[in-house]
Amino acid sequence: MSLWERAKKMFMKNPIEKLSIRDLEGEKIRLKSKLDRLKKEINKIEKKKKQLFQEGIGADKLKKKILAQEIKALEMEMKLKYKNFTTLQKQYTFVNNLLIIKKYEKELKNIGIWNKISNIEPELLELKLSDIILDGKEFDEMVSNLNKVFEMRLDEVEGEEDEAEKKLFEAWGQVESGGVDVDSAVDSLKLDEEEEDEDWLKKMEKE
Repeated sequence: MSLWERAKKMFMKNPIEKLSIRDLEGEKIRLKSKLDRLKKEINKIEKKKKQLFQEGIGADKLKKKILAQEIKALEMEMKLKYKNFTTLQKQYTFVNNLLIIKKYEKELKNIGIWNKISNIEPELLELKLSDIILDGKEFDEMVSNLNKVFEMRLDEVEGEEDEAEKKLFEAWGQVESGGVDVDSAVDSLKLDEEEEDEDWLKKMEKE
């Protein structure tokens, strides 16, 4: 159970007033550690997928079909881990934003923003603060972003059609014909990560 969930149960309302900077910093470190571990696991699966793909170059159809099933299993495992990663990423963003808000608590109280934050439903606050980045922002820009979190919006999620085996055979054919190299072919099989997630991953790797 996350720090936020524990605090909600303890205080039965928006617990932002009760959370300390120290608690939030500890939660941020805990989430960062989990994210780093997941990144390593995802990279390990990616390397294994590349290895299996290379084994299929020049192999007969039966061997390729066997390898395709193994690669599809790895792809499914990677998708599950990536889904977990994106969930943790949102939690990390939320906690980091809470930490920034707590550090500016006095200033936010002076301009009336704190009252809005402390009175919003905790579930709604978590939803809104998971979708914005306050880190690295000047105070005025941070206030502007906080004002925006009180505006409701709808997100549309598009489903993906799984055509893993078809894509694998196409990729093998491209490599065997000399059209692309192995790295390019394997890269084309990666999950469709959103650009903002890729940017966030790069940022995490630098920290």
